[in-house]
Amino acid sequence: MSENEQLTSKENIRRLVEGELPLDVIHEMIRMTTKDEDRFVKYLEVLQEKVDWDEEILARISDHLYVVSKGPGDRVVKCDCGHELGDYRVNWKMEALLYCRRTEEEIKEVFTVHGPDPEYVEVREFYCPGCQAQLAVEVVPPGYPFVFEVLPDIDAVHAANGRQLEDAAEDWFQDRTPERAAEWIEEVNA
Repeated sequence: MSENEQLTSKENIRRLVEGELPLDVIHEMIRMTTKDEDRFVKYLEVLQEKVDWDEEILARISDHLYVVSKGPGDRVVKCDCGHELGDYRVNWKMEALLYCRRTEEEIKEVFTVHGPDPEYVEVREFYCPGCQAQLAVEVVPPGYPFVFEVLPDIDAVHAANGRQLEDAAEDWFQDRTPERAAEWIEEVNA
């Protein structure tokens, strides 16, 4: 096994994901002049081994959230506990539990020094309905729409890494959040 192969072994990728890889080794990986072609595949394999469910992980979008394939034409956001938060093209925050800190007292519970002014912002905390893991926090003006942090072009990422997905299509890479919001409005007005 070459030095580069040892450096980017599946075990080192696992240790990197777990936050256990020494910083000097991470720097060596970053400075590699020739990147290993199978690192993306190894990374996905490491992620897959961490979860207790079988759906194929297509991308990791945060510490606890993944885009998974439930079969051709069905990609969803899934928490590592197994709870599904819907179509990955719709902002997953719309399906999460929300705690919104709006008062100075509530904000001081998490910002002990120099917290944001509740006159101008609110602190939103998003939690998984399945395991209650905190998934995200946003500090935004009151009434601001949920921030859709990432909508990965999964087909392009996989293609760039030599993997053609069975259900690759151009309509995957588009924000469907406004359509979901419109459905909710129709349901409320029905």
